[in-house]
Amino acid sequence: MLAILQGPAGFVFIFGVVVFVHELGHFIAAKLTGVYAPKFSIGFGPGPSKKWGETQYILGLIPLGGYVRMASRDDEALATLEGGGEVPQPAAEGAPARDWDPNGIAPFGPLPVPPNRWFESKPVAARVVILLAGVTMNFLLALVILIGVMASYGRVVVPTRVVGFVRPFPGAMSLGERLAVGDTIVAIDGRPVATWNEIAEALTTGPESRLTIRTHRGEIILPDSGSRIDRTRLAAAIDPWVAPVIDSVVKGDRAAAAGVQPGDSVLSVNGEPVVSWSEMVRGISTRPGDTIRLGLVRGDSAVEATMVTRVAVEDGQRFGRVGIAPRRLTTREPLSVTESISAGWRATIGMTGAIVGVVRGLGTGEVSFGQLGGPVAITRASVDAGRTGFEPLLTLLAFISVNLAVLNLLPIPILDGGQILMVLAEGVRGKPLGLRARGILMQVGLLMILLIFVAVTFNDIRRLFGQG
Repeated sequence: MLAILQGPAGFVFIFGVVVFVHELGHFIAAKLTGVYAPKFSIGFGPGPSKKWGETQYILGLIPLGGYVRMASRDDEALATLEGGGEVPQPAAEGAPARDWDPNGIAPFGPLPVPPNRWFESKPVAARVVILLAGVTMNFLLALVILIGVMASYGRVVVPTRVVGFVRPFPGAMSLGERLAVGDTIVAIDGRPVATWNEIAEALTTGPESRLTIRTHRGEIILPDSGSRIDRTRLAAAIDPWVAPVIDSVVKGDRAAAAGVQPGDSVLSVNGEPVVSWSEMVRGISTRPGDTIRLGLVRGDSAVEATMVTRVAVEDGQRFGRVGIAPRRLTTREPLSVTESISAGWRATIGMTGAIVGVVRGLGTGEVSFGQLGGPVAITRASVDAGRTGFEPLLTLLAFISVNLAVLNLLPIPILDGGQILMVLAEGVRGKPLGLRARGILMQVGLLMILLIFVAVTFNDIRRLFGQG
């Protein structure tokens, strides 16, 4: 099965599962609250369908989303709720013969939809529950997947406390001077640490007003000024130490063509000494398309390999690559059921926080819109995950599910977040929004989604041609 998912089928699998679970949440909530839902579609457009009970289930031929068609007082105007473009046809206009029920409700029978089964007829709380059910199911899907991954594969542990690289960090620019490559971190905020996992967890938790890092050489207190600390970004600025020993060489890439071999130890890049893998990567990645010299030790001999780095474009930035990989530093630690649940929960919360951080960064200007990816980026990530193994594919599925949940809560009219705001506004007003106002909001929301889709797809195209 994994071989099948190593191509575009991986994207269809991931996106299909995420959309199905999201729409299933809306559908179940609608059923439980008594809202009539005549159509449940995964994908858009025509496709094979089957009617069970009072609902027609459709597998649309365009796999770019899905919808649950809910009965509305203003069916024609509100057909865009959850993406549904169909308007239930009056019984007089007929319905597919195989789905016709002489005792059924339109569009599959002659009976009108009972007013008490309209979406708008339900209390505000019930409507909010229906609209929140989709994102809730996406969060639950991610949680279940990550718990399963932890239980099946165990926790990845980085069994080192030694610093391999420190990047400049806003608000703590002197960190790179006070925390050096080769330092051993022994405690964070007074809490002893034994692995890099514990270091990362301790760095990303705790108060933002103060951080204390104790190494074998002494204590470092941050921030340097009265500013607050973005602990998540600070944790990402520090790499664990990995020996600059090459474990594998990509066949046909630049290093292989220059004669680099597995087992070679890298001593320098263009004459600059390196003592960790991260330092070596920095020396290569900052020279895209340039000629570099790697000083190597092979057995008892010193050798030199010269090559021109391959240009790779990631998140709109150019990097140099030569096709080498380090020896695996991580180990696996089996987890009990209780530990798996706890680790899966923390991983889900961590993913959510990361996505919320990106959205917040877009609003503040700290994150460029050009860094975002669209369907092509998701497809490439799916293909890469499928080639790497089933665990990365499942983890990507969980990440995309959380991503969909967070983005659906944005206050854009056509999304769940915008729908919830409109329902709450109607509750405060004590009457529904005007049909014209609601239609305009829907059209604005659809236009915003289309603009975002076009923009991220443009980003994808730029990356494919190496221009971003």
